[in-house]
Amino acid sequence: MDDTFQIIDHYLMIRLPEEIDHRSCREITRKADALMLDEQVSHVVFDFSNTKFMDSSGIGVLAGRYRKISCFGGKVYVMHADSRMKRILRMSGLTNLIEFMD
Repeated sequence: MDDTFQIIDHYLMIRLPEEIDHRSCREITRKADALMLDEQVSHVVFDFSNTKFMDSSGIGVLAGRYRKISCFGGKVYVMHADSRMKRILRMSGLTNLIEFMD
């Protein structure tokens, strides 16, 4: 597991890339889902520190991980999202499902 995906105290921490698009989302989804199944993960944290661009497939990644983890009482968190990313998340309605850790 590279430093993009880390498990810390039952939290799956995912450091997102600079650009979150259809291509990168497939890999993020595949690895995140495998770790959620294989490890004792209670919550998922998406780190937007490096992210400059996100299209609708990125919204799908967050919503999909929310659907999976919420079945087990878990939550999805977002940290280090800049104002542009926060606006995208608000416009998509994801702020009703996720929590910000800033």
